[in-house]
Amino acid sequence: MDLFSAAFFLALINIIFIDLILAGDNAIVIGMAARKLPHSVQKKAILYGTAGAVLLRIAATLIVVWLLKIPWLLAVGGLMLVFIAYKVLADEGGHDNIEAKDKLWPAIRTIIIADAAMGLDNVIAVAGASKQHMVLVVIGLLISVPIVVWGSTLFIKLLDKFPWIAYLGAAVLAYTAANMITEERHFLHFFEENPVLRYLLIAIVVAGVLLAGYMKKRQHRKETETESHQTHPVTR
Repeated sequence: MDLFSAAFFLALINIIFIDLILAGDNAIVIGMAARKLPHSVQKKAILYGTAGAVLLRIAATLIVVWLLKIPWLLAVGGLMLVFIAYKVLADEGGHDNIEAKDKLWPAIRTIIIADAAMGLDNVIAVAGASKQHMVLVVIGLLISVPIVVWGSTLFIKLLDKFPWIAYLGAAVLAYTAANMITEERHFLHFFEENPVLRYLLIAIVVAGVLLAGYMKKRQHRKETETESHQTHPVTR
């Protein structure tokens, strides 16, 4: 892929979008970790914590990009990303276990550690979408992570208002995952000779992730409604 070609910019947009979809939770964590700080130092904690998280994320992603060159790891990474795409729709995770700190450096440390612990999905997804292009990784993360941190409230509101954005994000992740699997060197020759099967596999993976995620969300809604009726029974 040539630097700053049309393919380069398409991959860059893909990386930024993937990071926006996956990093909403990380933005919430950053806010929670700094919420007990005085307002005068909250911005500092978020700025320094985000800078540390970005540097750590870039280093981790570059390592994963290099690791994906090892035989079979591209396919394994693709399978992991299929599960991550499903989690985008299925997870209703909470953040109550994130401890707020009342001092600057402990808060920064909490932000960096929490982001690293929660950032594995981002790392795998961005590494897969980068087509093993190191410059793409760095530029994509430098753009998207600050957007997530400072625009997290707006983006989370958009996700609440337009649920289809989560489905679009899951579809992009599933497509990236299936693409990684078909580009595994042990499968590449087969899929180059049978492009119809390649597109069929990608379509099945995307459709399967969206259907499984939709079913899980519907099941969760039913369970929530049942619990609500049990907690607040209708009186006549």
